[in-house]
Amino acid sequence: MKAMHVLSAAEMQTCDRATTERFGIPSLDLMRAASSAVAAFARRQFPQAHRVTVLCGTGNNGGDGMMTAWLLCEAGLDVTTILLGAPDKLRGDAAVAWSELTSPMRGAVHVATSAEELKKHDDALAADLIVDAVLGTGFKPPMKGMALAALAWLRKSTAPILAVDLPSGWPADETAATASGAVFPADAVVTFTAPKPAHVFGALTRRWDQPVAVAPIGSPDALMVSSLGIDWAGSSLALAQAPRAAAANKGSFGHVLVVGGSFGWVGGKAGAPAMAALAALRAGAGLVTAAVPGPALPVVSSFAPELMTWPLAATEAGQVSAKNLNATEIAALTAGKTVLAIGPGMGQSAEAAKFTAGLLAATKIPAVIDADALNILAAKPVLLAKLAKGRTLVLTPHPGEMARLTGSSIAAIEANRLTAARTFAQRLGVTLVLKGARTLIAHPDGRVAVNTSGNPGMAKGGSGDVLTGLIAGLLAQYPEDAARAVEAAVYLHGLAADQAVREADEHTVLATDSFAFLARAFGTHVSRVAGVGRNGYVWLQGALHAAD
Repeated sequence: MKAMHVLSAAEMQTCDRATTERFGIPSLDLMRAASSAVAAFARRQFPQAHRVTVLCGTGNNGGDGMMTAWLLCEAGLDVTTILLGAPDKLRGDAAVAWSELTSPMRGAVHVATSAEELKKHDDALAADLIVDAVLGTGFKPPMKGMALAALAWLRKSTAPILAVDLPSGWPADETAATASGAVFPADAVVTFTAPKPAHVFGALTRRWDQPVAVAPIGSPDALMVSSLGIDWAGSSLALAQAPRAAAANKGSFGHVLVVGGSFGWVGGKAGAPAMAALAALRAGAGLVTAAVPGPALPVVSSFAPELMTWPLAATEAGQVSAKNLNATEIAALTAGKTVLAIGPGMGQSAEAAKFTAGLLAATKIPAVIDADALNILAAKPVLLAKLAKGRTLVLTPHPGEMARLTGSSIAAIEANRLTAARTFAQRLGVTLVLKGARTLIAHPDGRVAVNTSGNPGMAKGGSGDVLTGLIAGLLAQYPEDAARAVEAAVYLHGLAADQAVREADEHTVLATDSFAFLARAFGTHVSRVAGVGRNGYVWLQGALHAAD
């Protein structure tokens, strides 16, 4: 699958207009395709819904809703359509949709021009499904008039809500997780052609696992052009699913060196490099070696017999010693390695800091820097800039580590994650994975991919170590396509965790539980996630629903 670009509201309107003007596809046909996608989605995702209420605004989003109501009625469902506003306000395709819905009348159709009139239709709130087709991509806040009245009216219902294009009131170009103004609740969202910023950044649904999908409706790929420089990370999944050559061997898929760990009187963090190393193996790397302080070696080596180990000289406290920096030792340690992953569980002692800087400076192979190594380099910004020259360098900070890397505050980072990640990646020439509820993968060229997989159960120790290993493992296999390798790793990490939580619980699931579901994540068929199969949807969120 090609990269899925995120388009602004204005760019989406330009795409729709060009589809009609340059490619001769009537706008009414686009509306028919959109409503067909919504109706099919409604029947697929809410198969028990027989009584459906469709709320329609007077714009084109309302037109989508009217055509959806027509199709659901034709399918035998009990459909009630409520137009929020006078029919004489309808123009263009929306007016045609109204005419087709009412001549002859399909289902029960009502007009409400005031909050008092809307209350007369309280029985429609007892539906099995409510379709929100009130406000779409063209909405500019604040919400007012009949839309606001409908929101108050809707709060009396317990029915699930399917939003057409966007939950009404949510600005399409919003990059925050939550909208500042009033918005309709949603339990599923279907948009068209390409995602807008709100679809990848926003918590649009009531639960994290509810679906947000994109349906193609006929616009050519050539028109999906954006200046935002934002993509959907899930479109890189195809890279990880490429079939392997029949004549391949373990040397074909790289050798990952994981460096980290500690085990002594200051505490033990042997599990961190062990999880990272095991994740690299599970990601498909041909060989993985974990280099850890000697005292930590028994713990790490017990994780998997396939894992190779390398004992590093340790300080009395059980952390890595700077004695490991002699030229002969470094040459032997790095010989044949194709990717370095450094930092998990290492500690930040003076000797660990010296070793980290020295090892990174001694090799030019691609490196994934995480945890303690990030904090060590945060105190050495000049060194970090030098290390990034002429190599692939991937940094994986959480907001606290990002604040230290930039000399900022966590609040400042979280207030503008997109700008912070993009600016840092461009300035230093690195790939930055800024972890969070919507992890961002910022590339040196300024492009940013947004990851939409993952769940709150991942907020536990070890999740970052697993991610580090997955990134290193995929980089080892696809060094010529580092950007997509990192994006695919982030997406797969979240997708496997989604599988784990689905069969367990957000409270009890552990970082290592996702290992059991990595095979299923890798096997999630592109046609179900990427929209080239029978259902025609791109599952931005709730991809597991596609396989139900």
